[in-house]
Amino acid sequence: MLVQNILNGISLGSVYALIAVGFALIFNVLKFSNFSQGGVMTVTAYAGYVASRYLSEHLDSSLVLFSAVLAAAALSGALIAAAVERLAFRRLRRTKSEPVYYFISSITMGILLENLITIYASSNFYSYPRFFTTSAVPLFGVNVAVTDMMMFALSITALLALLFILYRTKIGLGIRAACFDVNTVQLMGMNPDFLVTMALMISGTLGGVSGVFLGMNYTLYPQLGQMVVKGFVASVLGGLGSIHGAVIGAVLLGVLEIFFISWVGAGWAPVFIFVVMLAFLLVRPRGIAGVIVQEKA
Repeated sequence: MLVQNILNGISLGSVYALIAVGFALIFNVLKFSNFSQGGVMTVTAYAGYVASRYLSEHLDSSLVLFSAVLAAAALSGALIAAAVERLAFRRLRRTKSEPVYYFISSITMGILLENLITIYASSNFYSYPRFFTTSAVPLFGVNVAVTDMMMFALSITALLALLFILYRTKIGLGIRAACFDVNTVQLMGMNPDFLVTMALMISGTLGGVSGVFLGMNYTLYPQLGQMVVKGFVASVLGGLGSIHGAVIGAVLLGVLEIFFISWVGAGWAPVFIFVVMLAFLLVRPRGIAGVIVQEKA
């Protein structure tokens, strides 16, 4: 049971890591917590579901279908995040608006996207089709769900791809420069609008992948984006603005959640998680990574 819970927790934590890293990336560039990510996740989860229903009639291979669904959700996440940047954040950044407006704008966009999904798909619950014929495989003496293994492997792949972009490409170099001061990168010949849009698109892509995984793990419903709170908690535990801290915090959160569900049930587990988070932040307010970032909102 111990090994089983640890493996399940790491798998769940890897999905939270995608959300938390998206938070950390935007926090580094724009210095605020982007809660519109929840709405993006909801829309992408439904986009993946629609893609699965349509493509299942044309694709015979389950693995190809699963890959196509993930690609559709990731692409839709990138496009929606770019639209969110253009509609909700660009004017605020150019007019150097008060920091609190970034936070309000992100919350508003998140709620707007969820309500659009409610209008489109109503409040009914949907379930993703079963992509894999084998539900579990034996590993380390326990049975591990194939879905959990795929979530872990693909989440790690997505995070490694993000690190490659950030540290091995010119776009990544520009985004890292924008993390220091997004307004002065223009003096170095960079386009701040492009860099911020790319950061949002990367965050949206990660949100799209996590939206599909959450939709597969839970029932698909319009308020699925509220799971973004888990990513925010992981980001706070890891240290706001720290990407590697966000990953560590997310895995820790996933393992804690699985153990608390096993000990006290799914109803009480969130209560204990937030108590642990509060206690941890009282002892170490800078999070695991110990990073200090001046937050706008």
